[in-house]
Amino acid sequence: MRLQNKVIIITGSCTGIGKAIAQRCVAEGARVVIHGLEKEWGEAVVAELGKDKAVLLIEDISNEGAPQRLVDMAVNTYGQLDAVVNNAAIVASSNIHTTDLDFLRKILEVNTIAPFALIKAALPHLRKQSGCVLNIGSVNAFSGEPNLMAYSISKGGLMTLTQNLGDTLFREDGVRVNQINPGWVLTENEAIRKREHGLADDWYKDLPNVYAPAGRIIWPAEIAAAAVYWLADECGPISGQIMTLEQYPFIGRNPPKDTSTIPVNTKSG
Repeated sequence: MRLQNKVIIITGSCTGIGKAIAQRCVAEGARVVIHGLEKEWGEAVVAELGKDKAVLLIEDISNEGAPQRLVDMAVNTYGQLDAVVNNAAIVASSNIHTTDLDFLRKILEVNTIAPFALIKAALPHLRKQSGCVLNIGSVNAFSGEPNLMAYSISKGGLMTLTQNLGDTLFREDGVRVNQINPGWVLTENEAIRKREHGLADDWYKDLPNVYAPAGRIIWPAEIAAAAVYWLADECGPISGQIMTLEQYPFIGRNPPKDTSTIPVNTKSG
């Protein structure tokens, strides 16, 4: 019960990583504000967690005033706000040729600007509680897949925001700001997305070990387990930190160029 009596806003928590974090937070004693775009899914999450433990706001996080409405819901329902998890994000394929300015602005609005706006709206309440912020980034923040250019830019911006505010807000307001950068996670939306990219329905069952040394990719519950540390008081004075959650060393990795990664040409002459 490491989050006993804490009140936590978790954006994008009707599904995927956000839902798993909400489930784990409640299991650890917290009360949560569930947020997302999928009304039926959100209502199912609240029903699962219990209406005494969870409330729901269905709204695009980039709407004018949406961050303040999330904060107001938390405070008006539970009387306090201890933590914010900025998880909501648009994950959309694009490269320089397919990215126009309107598309890039929308990605940045949801993935980078909305987290800033929510932190700003929540800060007076987080200051009272000596609370914290956990931003959910991505390993794509470091450079990113070629077909996730706009998304990667947005997560790079979020990472800089985390480090900047992780220093400033902790010194000035006693509010910790940290970030976890998940690698490849098997969420409901990721399963759908890869099928849309032309992969088989069971694409996740037989992945090359260069991507999945464990024989599988990460489960949302495993990200949620890691999130609890950053939301709990046991995190102590740690702020402004970025933790990569992947099953291999991400920065500087140099996979072998042999038959374990490159198909063998068996044709002769």
